[in-house]
Amino acid sequence: MHSALEFLLHHGYVVLLAWVFAEQIGLPVPSLPILLAAGALAGTGRFSFAGSIALSVFASLLADSMWYGLGRVRGIKVLQLLCKISLEPDSCVRRTEGLFAKQGARSLVFAKFVPGLGTVAPPLAGIFHMRPWRFLCFDALGALLWSGAYVGLGYVFSGEIERIAEHAFHLGSGLGVIVIGLLAGYIGYKFTARQRFLRELRIARITAEELKQKIDAGEDLVIVDLRHSVEFEADPHTIPGAFRMDAKDLEEKDDRLPPDREVILYCT
Repeated sequence: MHSALEFLLHHGYVVLLAWVFAEQIGLPVPSLPILLAAGALAGTGRFSFAGSIALSVFASLLADSMWYGLGRVRGIKVLQLLCKISLEPDSCVRRTEGLFAKQGARSLVFAKFVPGLGTVAPPLAGIFHMRPWRFLCFDALGALLWSGAYVGLGYVFSGEIERIAEHAFHLGSGLGVIVIGLLAGYIGYKFTARQRFLRELRIARITAEELKQKIDAGEDLVIVDLRHSVEFEADPHTIPGAFRMDAKDLEEKDDRLPPDREVILYCT
């Protein structure tokens, strides 16, 4: 935090604007330390409280509007691209679509407080052609609440934050090594879990070509479309003969899944 405070003091509001924009556009650079630092500096009279929030909202709206436009033009492919670069790509699409399906435009208000949803919600709004004025209103409100909460937190606890920053500064590079080590451990755990999941998946996986051959051969198959309703609405095309079903219903007994026939499941 000490370095964040010093960085802001030397480079001013440009850093705050660029940093928030970078995070909202999808880069792995968390804005929380910068927003807290801006609030702490505002608490000591060295920064403008209202100016910090205004710049953060502007940067968020700029990045979110770009993703919204891409969602309108490119459709569901934008969401799939974002989820491919996430740490949990196998659940990213379904989780974010589920939240957006339940909350709609209101999800934009709290999206930035939910890890992963802040970047994904704007293109989802574009994918389903939410009206631009409606998107801007809800997104601006969400950006205002998000930036106001963290800048305000830094403002209220400006004295404590500066003391914490001083302690962190005295720890020197050792603190950085600890933080980097914890982050590397978390990423390593997620990567290992994903590879294990993929290995298990490959055991029971068939290609689209193999499925086509089975269909052409007249095999008695049960084909289930597990795509989320949000994604199905965006792209309603399905495999001939397939029926839609929610993934959570797979664990329940369903007469449509007979035990004596081969069942083929597919999703995104």
